Amino acid sequence: MNEFKHFINGEYVASQSGKTFENRCPVDNGLIGLVHEAGREEVDAAVKAAKAALKGPWGKLTQAQRTALLHKVANRINARFDEFLEAECRDTGKPYKIASHIDIPRGAANFTAFAETLANHPTENFRLDTPDGKGALNVGHRTPKGVIAVISPWNLPLLLMTFKVGPALACGNTVVVKPSEETPATTTLLGEVMNECGVPPGVFNVVHGFGPDSAGEFLTTHPLVDAITFTGETRTGEAIMRAASVGLRNVSMECGGKNPGIVFADCDIEKAVEGTMRSAFVNCGQVCLGTERVYVERPIFDRFLTRMKEEVARLKLGRPEDAEANFGPLVSQSHRDKVLSYYKLAEQEGATVEIGGGIPDMGPELNGGAWVEPTIWTGLADDARVIREEIFGPCCHIRPFDSEEEVVALANDTDYGLAAAIWTENSSRAVRVAEQLEAGIVWVNSWFLRDLRTAFGGAKQSGIGREGGVHGLEFYTELKNICIKL
Repeated sequence: MNEFKHFINGEYVASQSGKTFENRCPVDNGLIGLVHEAGREEVDAAVKAAKAALKGPWGKLTQAQRTALLHKVANRINARFDEFLEAECRDTGKPYKIASHIDIPRGAANFTAFAETLANHPTENFRLDTPDGKGALNVGHRTPKGVIAVISPWNLPLLLMTFKVGPALACGNTVVVKPSEETPATTTLLGEVMNECGVPPGVFNVVHGFGPDSAGEFLTTHPLVDAITFTGETRTGEAIMRAASVGLRNVSMECGGKNPGIVFADCDIEKAVEGTMRSAFVNCGQVCLGTERVYVERPIFDRFLTRMKEEVARLKLGRPEDAEANFGPLVSQSHRDKVLSYYKLAEQEGATVEIGGGIPDMGPELNGGAWVEPTIWTGLADDARVIREEIFGPCCHIRPFDSEEEVVALANDTDYGLAAAIWTENSSRAVRVAEQLEAGIVWVNSWFLRDLRTAFGGAKQSGIGREGGVHGLEFYTELKNICIKL
């Protein structure tokens, strides 16, 4: 049986309390191992180790030395690719063919991409005239923010954790990571990589546990934490903001989404079907950027719906190692219960279940897993809860529309504003509609096409701030102005 301990100051340590919780595989509900739950003692030790490391060897490295070290970390992740792949798929249940192309490669790339981007970004420099004619020089100077608390989610555990840890370390900070209690494996394994690459103790720390009255609360309320970066659902984000208000700590938040996909009649329909299938059903619908509301222009509505149903029927459910499988289970039994409650609610609210809507028969070996059917609905009112609330499962509602003005209003009629997708061959329309959508990311004729140099984040209740590329500088560093009188 595996045992997942905390990684503090370069060492794996157990909880002083002896408290553990189970980590179960969503494929068959089998026990993977026991995870140590951090108390205040472990969190305090991790934060103090991170604070001390800022003044140690790590704090004395040049930008070039940090960049070289992070390249080494990325290379080591790739050298241990199969171990990370197995750990990630065992925790999440996702197919190897998906995680091997997205989760692990991007998890490694987050260290190299951000190290290179931030290393080559200049600071501002201004010459100022003065009454004596000699002038003054203003020089921008960036310093690490300090200890960064990283609260990462379970849907893309390695990728989204390193999306924060990579730029944080590239800027010279230290981190304490609290991964989701559902997916502790790859974050724990990364501690071994840090030691193998010579990252100084205390730079990268991991504490396991839950939110309230556990590791999450103890970390976000710790007075020595200088900033908090979080990916997860909006209510948790609100609780973290309240904690961060004590001491005025900076926060960066990527929260929930109820993202629209807009399909115009002039689209390439096969391209739109393929893209919407990915955005609604990849990773079993457990993607913050995924599409749960699909709006299709009426002339092609019936054809689009028919093609979507045909493609959903072709999805192959199976074990992660099944080379033919492209659809796995949900992450846990509790999340399955949540998603199934929305399946039931959709029918109560009057939805037509076009396909799916229940639990698949996976056979005696797998029926104990967290499996649900990929599902498409039609016929719901725009104020239905299933239309308003984030489900985070393999499902979408497809609705017709008649005009550009109507669909923009429908797309924006949500408390969220994370992402949107537009499918049209009319470039003027694409730009015009994209500029009107209240979302942090808008894709045109694509989905999940990510350039790590670009801004990432949401509007409204989908988040605060932007990360990615040089935008991470604004969160992971303090910018001071040095004014020199000449």
